Amino acid sequence: MISVRSLVKEYRVPVRPPGVAAALRALVHREHRVVKAVAGVDFDLRAGERVGFLGPNGAGKTTTLKCLAGLLTPTSGEVRVDGHEPARRDDGFLRAITLVAGQKQQLLWDLAPVETFALNRAIYDVPLDEYRRTLDELVALLDLAPVLDKPVRQLSLGERMKCELAAALLHRPRVLFLDEPTVGLDVLMQAAVRRFVKAYNERHGATVILTSHAMDDVTALCPRILVINHGRIVYDGSREALVARVRPGRRVTLRLSSPATDDALAALDQTGAKVTARSDHELVLQVPQRSLADAVSLALARCAIDDLTVEEPPLDEVLAELFAQPGADA
Repeated sequence: MISVRSLVKEYRVPVRPPGVAAALRALVHREHRVVKAVAGVDFDLRAGERVGFLGPNGAGKTTTLKCLAGLLTPTSGEVRVDGHEPARRDDGFLRAITLVAGQKQQLLWDLAPVETFALNRAIYDVPLDEYRRTLDELVALLDLAPVLDKPVRQLSLGERMKCELAAALLHRPRVLFLDEPTVGLDVLMQAAVRRFVKAYNERHGATVILTSHAMDDVTALCPRILVINHGRIVYDGSREALVARVRPGRRVTLRLSSPATDDALAALDQTGAKVTARSDHELVLQVPQRSLADAVSLALARCAIDDLTVEEPPLDEVLAELFAQPGADA
């Protein structure tokens, strides 16, 4: 469904030293430097996949997404989305995709959402019967009935975001580009948006590529992740495989009724467990998978434990460690 080969996107950025003389020279001769936002990206996405596209700020995520959505023309390389070249922005391509950005809106501020929906139906020339069926489905999935006729300015951020999703999906796109779709939403509304995206993907087989700094979104929605850093893909695979590669083992959190003794800590160290955080009432350990049972048994025997949890390291910590590794920006 999506094929990217050797994608490069460069920008020419004006450069001048400070000072009046430099400003005057720039009037007749402006110097530039080339900034390579995307530096040779390759990947393929199959129809129906849900993929998280992750990386630090400035890594090239949004630039890549805009090239895929046809908003930017690549400097070089080849991009295909559902068989189309996005930069041409032909009708078939525009009907196949949608782009939802958490910090942008297409709803008209003084009109009710249902009026924007009707406008989008006209723009995409959706047959009336199909429009009504799709709208009924979206209203049910997103619980939009109470807000359809309210002016957008009276809606909460979460209600507006759900209406934005409905407006973007009325033409039944086969590819969803989601750029920070839950930014600014509360925990309950984030969960509602995630449930909806997953349900739409499963019902219609739509391909979803998601950029987000909210790792709960990625964990809940994306079996596969692409990680970009300094314009290059540094990882492509499952979340579980990334965790196993970067930080193998499990994180063990002990809630304590009294502080762990030095003897208990020394014994845990012998199992290969490493203390990553410590206070009088909590101890956090990173434990290799092979010695997990021994470390847990020893902790239960040597520490005054009120509660114990065993989990994978948080994805944001794994990504931070990945970016810090030598060669992660190559």
